[in-house]
Amino acid sequence: MQAMKLSSVSLSDEFINQVKNEVTPHWGELGWVTYKRTYARWLPEKQRTENWDETVKRVVEGNVNLDPRLHEENVDPKVVDELTEEAKKLYKLIYGLAATPSGRNLWISGTSYEHRNGDALNNCWFIAVRPQPYGNSHIVHEYLKPDQPAVSMPYSFMFDQLMKGGGVGFSVTKENVHKIPMVDDKVNLTVIIDKNSESYEASLKMGAVDKDDWLKNHSLNDVQYYKSPDTREGWVISNAHLIDLHFDQTTPNHQRNLVLDMSEIRPKGAKIKGFGGTASGPMPLIEMLFDINDVLNTHVGQHLSAVDCTDIGNLIGKTVVAGNVRRSAELALGSADDEDFITMKQDKEKLYHHRWASNNSVAVDSNFDNYGPVADSIRHNGEPGIVNLELSRNYGRKIDGVQKGIDANVEGTNPCGEISLANGEPCNLFEVFPYVASQQGWDLHEAFRLGTRYSKRVTFSNYDWEVSRNVIEKNRRIGISMSGIQDWILSELGNRVVTGFEDTKDPETGKLVKKPLYDQRAVKQVDGLYQAVVAADKEYSDTLGCQPSVKHTTVKPSGTVAKLAGVSEGMHFHYAGYLIQRIRFQDTDPLLPALKACGYHIEPDVYTKNTMCVEFPIRAAHADSKEFASAGNVSIAEQFATQAFLQTYWSDNAVSCTVTFQKDEGDQIAPLMRQYRFTTKSTSLLPYAGNGFKQAPKEPIDEKTYESRVMEIHGNVETIFEKQNGNHDKKGVELVGQTDCEGGACPIK
Repeated sequence: MQAMKLSSVSLSDEFINQVKNEVTPHWGELGWVTYKRTYARWLPEKQRTENWDETVKRVVEGNVNLDPRLHEENVDPKVVDELTEEAKKLYKLIYGLAATPSGRNLWISGTSYEHRNGDALNNCWFIAVRPQPYGNSHIVHEYLKPDQPAVSMPYSFMFDQLMKGGGVGFSVTKENVHKIPMVDDKVNLTVIIDKNSESYEASLKMGAVDKDDWLKNHSLNDVQYYKSPDTREGWVISNAHLIDLHFDQTTPNHQRNLVLDMSEIRPKGAKIKGFGGTASGPMPLIEMLFDINDVLNTHVGQHLSAVDCTDIGNLIGKTVVAGNVRRSAELALGSADDEDFITMKQDKEKLYHHRWASNNSVAVDSNFDNYGPVADSIRHNGEPGIVNLELSRNYGRKIDGVQKGIDANVEGTNPCGEISLANGEPCNLFEVFPYVASQQGWDLHEAFRLGTRYSKRVTFSNYDWEVSRNVIEKNRRIGISMSGIQDWILSELGNRVVTGFEDTKDPETGKLVKKPLYDQRAVKQVDGLYQAVVAADKEYSDTLGCQPSVKHTTVKPSGTVAKLAGVSEGMHFHYAGYLIQRIRFQDTDPLLPALKACGYHIEPDVYTKNTMCVEFPIRAAHADSKEFASAGNVSIAEQFATQAFLQTYWSDNAVSCTVTFQKDEGDQIAPLMRQYRFTTKSTSLLPYAGNGFKQAPKEPIDEKTYESRVMEIHGNVETIFEKQNGNHDKKGVELVGQTDCEGGACPIK
């Protein structure tokens, strides 16, 4: 692993102050509030959280100093000068909110935590659920050799990355699950805890037993014993012991009695250094261990199914969520002909207990044609999504034609579906807002060039897992995204990208389909930007002496990051022209008095105790344009066509899109999936909710209501907040209900 040296590139206070005087950040209506409660880190020396200029300085310096040339024995002063100039450009780009790195980078880049755990810079990961060796990784098992395959490994990887704040996609397709050996024997699990632990009483209620009482009647020599240290790794290793003890190949002494000691795990509410937030205590872990043991014990003498493997992953995800700060994001990828997997969420008891923890999709190829059952399930449950692995392995952009094996090792995707990934690989994202960048006078080619170089440097982070280091070094995959696409196209061209449809015949079935017609000016624009990204990657790869990226571009769903700049999220249409956006805050959040003083409507959350719901009136860009369309009125056909446009001319990875559909459009789902089976790499759909439930995150309103609500608001939240708090806010305030990708996908931290 690369050893970090002191930063060689830094931005002066003089430069920062100059930018602050020249550039005004393009805050959206929710922008500054979202930033302050989501990405502003605590500064102990100043007893407050960061301001935006400080966050951007930390993030940019943290990234630029990943350049491997700065870690050589003798650093060339010219390299430092060149990177300092690049850092200045990046600072202006990000400070003005013409572009941002991923939410993970906004939170972690430039911190000591990043230096220890480079994995934390990547939003999401993928792992195949099959026996794999741990190799030279930071998780060490005394009972395993590094090259010994273990059933626990993918779950350890998943658990570890989720606790670092990353989302995880995992494959439980039949070809993976069939490689897992039969469960050999039952494990007798005992969890012990010392009376001195502050979690003693609560742990006993979860099934633990008193440590002293147990030791009076038992010997540690007769069991496999593990005392979990108060670390993330301790949680992971505890679970690995449990899983591996069920299989003979990882239990040569055939010991089936396992004792796990939770006495040292910090109590609920204790602060977590580095990553931030508060601890949950050992109780969720204890519950998870007993639940996973039950899954395995009930399958002694049998092979695990995709449903069983997903259940174990979901139980891990549920445990991570219980840690308060982290929003577990999982995508389970099963086989398209696995009916049990497709219908597993129909078991309501298990759904509410743990199966909610993943979005589920099925892997297909372009020959797959049984879309009827999939579409029917989507109409009722919004799942499963579709992931076409064949297209991902053999195509970049569709316009570039088949490139056999260009990405041959792809096995799945991240939870949001915008990046096709190989085993152990992460997504690596940077996002440009062309609508904002154009307004601020940026050359878009230069903006995307800077983003490309930013993401390339992330591939030189310190990665904990050998499987990840190997695939990252091979692929150097990046995902340069654009967001606010609908705003940009409408502003730039005066119309949407899909200008109409014409009748044509499906080349295979001969059935009549509606072929989309695209504005050729949009085709030229996005193709030119794609070429700029590829050229920038080649130039920088040559400079660094590393592999060019296997793929370069994507469209991420965005969400929290898009709120900063107030643009439409990824390729998605605005939810409505005018809406009430509801954001939830812990009732002790210091932002609440400032919001109240500004006249925002605040009321107790009807779903969660100690939580307040704040209403923000929002107007979408171009809401009054005749060409404006929202998720509430744009057709399902146009959304499919827009995703296909971006997959054809922009993204060589994939395009994340959650297509919204009205009730009367449900019968179009299967035909449209079939029509775009040779173009679209991943697809998910959800019914349009509108005003479907109380205190909905987004509630469409009319222009008159919007104007009325805006008239109630006065003053600037940032100014009032600083005045009320003397710019000294609270440390460790918990976040409520925030995700970097709306809809329960990639987490922000």
